[in-house]
Amino acid sequence: MSTTYGTFPGSRPRRLRTTPAMRRMVAEYRLHPSDLILPAFVREGVSEPVPISAMPGVVQHTRDTLRKAAVEALEAGVAGIMLFGVPEEAKKDALGTPGTDPDGILQVAIRDVKAEVGDELVIMSDLCLDESTDHGHCGVLDAEGRVDNDATLERYAEMAQVQADAGVHVVGPSGMMDGQVGVVRDALDQTGHEDVSILAYTAKYASAFYGPFREAVGSSLQGDRKTYQQDPANLRESMRELALDLAEGADMVMVKPALPYLDVLAKVAESVDVPVAAYQISGEYAMVEAAAANGWIDRDRAIMETLTGIKRAGANMILTYWATEVARQL
Repeated sequence: MSTTYGTFPGSRPRRLRTTPAMRRMVAEYRLHPSDLILPAFVREGVSEPVPISAMPGVVQHTRDTLRKAAVEALEAGVAGIMLFGVPEEAKKDALGTPGTDPDGILQVAIRDVKAEVGDELVIMSDLCLDESTDHGHCGVLDAEGRVDNDATLERYAEMAQVQADAGVHVVGPSGMMDGQVGVVRDALDQTGHEDVSILAYTAKYASAFYGPFREAVGSSLQGDRKTYQQDPANLRESMRELALDLAEGADMVMVKPALPYLDVLAKVAESVDVPVAAYQISGEYAMVEAAAANGWIDRDRAIMETLTGIKRAGANMILTYWATEVARQL
């Protein structure tokens, strides 16, 4: 047996990787069910859940199956549920009227979930017009077909009120309009909803990874959203958006998508003293599921690896379509 005394450093990092128990003990980051938020879609006028072809395992819920999904998430230890409403096509219009109708599908869904789980699960709602407009944009269009920022803010204020009236705990203004957080905060405060929190979609990029989501919400979008969502090339711009959202009263901030923007997430997390969320979006989900279905990757390991990476980058909360499944495993 040969010896190499004096030629090798005394520190051997592999000592801390020898067994599963050792690796668990020294792990620097751990996922917990309370880190997770379940995005869920509810579709008006359906009697059975509608599968989303690009997102295997995810559906557009009926009102009844949404209630069940909320209970399952709660029982698994998931922290919250983010609701997206899909109105009937015939009800969509240029102003996104279903979004401010107290009996619109999203407001009805909020009441349904609130009746089912009360305050035990944090109920969040998407505050945006894209699901309700016949043109698919996140705001009101002007005479030339461009999104009118300030006219859109008036609609967001109305949406905030009806969602809060329905019993939501957190609203998520996601349209990337300038000034949206301040307008929503004022609308909530002026209507007696001071306790409703705002999760600001602070850095929401114009991403190719939203593709499957378009199917999930029955989007009517033609064209793109590059005039209001952020350019993927920009980081400093995200920090400017962050400063504005905090000044306007954001209680929490978010980076979306997650995996292609982990550098942005880390920078945001280092810069704030409010909770930070990241949204593992539809395209991220679909890539893992598709690769796993083809036998190219280990599905369960890939899911955990992506979520751990998002947490390591600084997310306190992760919106993921795997939330309930992962919470059960944890």
